[in-house]
Amino acid sequence: MARKLLIRDLTLRDGQQSAFATRMSQEQVDRVLPFYKDANFYAMEVWGGAVPDSVMRYLNENPWDRLEKIKAVIGDVSKLTALSRGRNLFGYAPYPDEIIDGFCKNSIESGLGIMRIFDALNDVNNVKSTIRYVKQYGGIADCAVCYTIDPHFTFSERAKAALKGKPLPKAIFTNDYFLQKAKGMEQLGADMITIKDMSGLIQPSRSAELIKLFKKELHIPIDFHTHCTPGYGLGAVLSAIINGVDIVDTVIWNFAGGPAAPAIELIYVFCQKLGIELDIDMAAVAEINHKLLNIRKELDAYDAVKQFPNPFNPLTDKLPDHIDKAFDDAIIASKRNDEDALLKACHEIESYFNFPAPNELVKNAEIPGGMYTNMVAQLKQLNAMDILEDAMKLIPTVRLAAGLPPLVTPTSQIVGVQAVNCAMDMKHGKEMYTNTSNQFVALVKGEYGETPVPVSPDFRLQIAKVKEETPYDTSKHKAPDNPILEEYGGVRLAENEKEVLLLELFPSVATTFLTNQKKLRFEQTCKEEIIQEEAPKEDILPITGQVIESPMPGNIFKLLVKSGDHVQKGQEIIILEAMKMENNIMSEYTGTVKQLFVEEGTIVSVGAKLVEIEE
Repeated sequence: MARKLLIRDLTLRDGQQSAFATRMSQEQVDRVLPFYKDANFYAMEVWGGAVPDSVMRYLNENPWDRLEKIKAVIGDVSKLTALSRGRNLFGYAPYPDEIIDGFCKNSIESGLGIMRIFDALNDVNNVKSTIRYVKQYGGIADCAVCYTIDPHFTFSERAKAALKGKPLPKAIFTNDYFLQKAKGMEQLGADMITIKDMSGLIQPSRSAELIKLFKKELHIPIDFHTHCTPGYGLGAVLSAIINGVDIVDTVIWNFAGGPAAPAIELIYVFCQKLGIELDIDMAAVAEINHKLLNIRKELDAYDAVKQFPNPFNPLTDKLPDHIDKAFDDAIIASKRNDEDALLKACHEIESYFNFPAPNELVKNAEIPGGMYTNMVAQLKQLNAMDILEDAMKLIPTVRLAAGLPPLVTPTSQIVGVQAVNCAMDMKHGKEMYTNTSNQFVALVKGEYGETPVPVSPDFRLQIAKVKEETPYDTSKHKAPDNPILEEYGGVRLAENEKEVLLLELFPSVATTFLTNQKKLRFEQTCKEEIIQEEAPKEDILPITGQVIESPMPGNIFKLLVKSGDHVQKGQEIIILEAMKMENNIMSEYTGTVKQLFVEEGTIVSVGAKLVEIEE
């Protein structure tokens, strides 16, 4: 009997998130769903990750509707899957068990079949609760081990550190490190294990080693997930298949390659040559791909690559002899573990079909492509692209100081934003870590969990004002405000459990989204014309005191002071949300708050006036 390989399609979540900033609307998703029902993928990743945040933030759509509408069409043909961040779920902060319980219950009731659970620190304790609740409500717990590599330090850097009595760590992220994390998850009840290479940094030889090791030592199915940005993706997937992986993650042609995962069409060709069966209707996949072409054109403003692959349908198009041979060469090279020949053949295939070439900058920096693009976006907003090189060089230093976390959401964003902050500090003649995000403080403090290497107590004292590791205290969790909206019929901002859960995970974004939803509903149900009178704005007083300005562009998440309050120098006065990180703005002066120039929800640019303080 021929061996079967299962396929998890990522197009509607990770695919569009990687390539188009998660901007697919529900209407665009609806266009392809009937064909997905015919395609018969083992699983479809459609939710989690950035989807719940982005559909509210940018599309004014309800995340729960997204999941339920897909389930209504797909039914039980394919298992719907979501990506969640262990104790952080889909947000950026650790949450108590009751919230994890509620999200798992409502997700599965809304149609979710598989929850892929990972922790940004590979801290097995952080996935324990989600495994329990997913299984309790009838879902499949897919636990992911986050692949990462050790930072490279020169001999000189190691020698200098040793002389200071602070030797740099030896290799941490060995094959055995990943195996022990996987075994720990299996013991907790994981139904499958995913090797999750969010950066595309796993080389084919390493994917072969890990798949063989996992298949030998574990007793549950193994899934392999990677990206194509640095140029290893297609070869790494082929090596995983040849070495016995059970499931691989792919994306449909017009959304594939580059920052996304390899194309299912290329994997289909490899499997045909290897005699491996895929229970997929490739004619239906071709229909989906036809729709995706137009959808991609509609998403042009968000297209990270703007390079369309040449059309290809493996059912109807004949490969030219030299490309057909390249597929054969890749298979032979993979079986021989000849990585150079394998990558050469895979790059020839991808180049022929006009998929993006390997991104050498991301490859050499050894960081996720999304982390790099986030840093570039932040620096452009700050009008500080001149410090990009400095920020990139600081990543290994910041990462090591924070305990060497794997660079995956949210730690990739936390470390990347902090590297930018440190570069900005140095540019302005300040000490590194003068400006720190709340999330970086929490990471160093220990609230995200156990880091791969311990954080220095002295560094923790400097950053978090405590010397001992301090785990997240669930008893201190504070539920977000859920006010009554008198102006929209006296309803609660969040009227049911699902809306409350959105508020818990995305307080700022969900508050705006839900307020707009209640306003729209009220206006639609009102029979009389609603005349909205804008409240008169208070006049801005002449400035006579000291003005505190915004150090970066962002959104005013919370005002911690009001006019007339007395503040001390160094006191927190505003929480600014920038790049999804919460940054405390401190008073630079001691005095009285004379006036505030912003309100909660105000979007500010760098240098915008925030608060006036009279000394």
